[in-house]
Amino acid sequence: MSAKVALVTGSSRGIGRAIALQLAREGYRVVVNYYDNPQESPEIIKENQEQARQVLQEIEAAGSTGIMVGADVSDPAMARELVEAAIKEYGQIDVLVNNAGINKDQLILRINDEEWDKLINTNLSSAFYCCRAALKQMVRKRYGRIINISSVVGLSGNAGQAHYSASKAGLLGLTFSIAREYGARGITANVIAPGYIQSDMTAGFSPELKEKTLSTIAVGRLGTPEDIAGVVAFLASDAAAYITAQVIKVDGGLS
Repeated sequence: MSAKVALVTGSSRGIGRAIALQLAREGYRVVVNYYDNPQESPEIIKENQEQARQVLQEIEAAGSTGIMVGADVSDPAMARELVEAAIKEYGQIDVLVNNAGINKDQLILRINDEEWDKLINTNLSSAFYCCRAALKQMVRKRYGRIINISSVVGLSGNAGQAHYSASKAGLLGLTFSIAREYGARGITANVIAPGYIQSDMTAGFSPELKEKTLSTIAVGRLGTPEDIAGVVAFLASDAAAYITAQVIKVDGGLS
């Protein structure tokens, strides 16, 4: 039986990178997606490509195989083309992890229409576009694992993050609906809600802010991308075949 195939959006860095590498270690062939848009500066695209190439090298070092595909998944055509590229290469997608996302803190009265649309499209609409494209093949196979990366603020809201919280909350409704529509076809859909994870954003915390943040976390530390990747690997496995329409908080007891 051929190895299963996982497509991870936004997997050239951070949590997505850790997920891609963990699934590779589990034996999956991995489609590494990095942000690519003709309207973006060539320097940024080149950096994204190089990061994705490094992830691909690590996947191969782990004994698996993969491909890298550039796409701006907030664009419906590019999201569809990403899925089509994966199926053209491997003939299937068994696991779809919607991880691509952005954030820019702003008080609600200062969020302009463009910022709102960008957050919603990147964090929520992209997951819908990728799910819609991948589900056609999953339904035919009568097998699939869809895992959407949300956030604990999608459950609680947060000051200065109305657009981000709304986009992450929307992933819950999307996921639960997919689970109800396609559970009988062998497809599960679940949400992971990370808390504070080590990232470029948290690396910029001042010592005072970091201390204050750690005091709210029961285990007393920030999470790592690998903490999220381990849960993804479990939900993608046969051991989680009876788990669907669930939200798993990976937040060290923050919530």
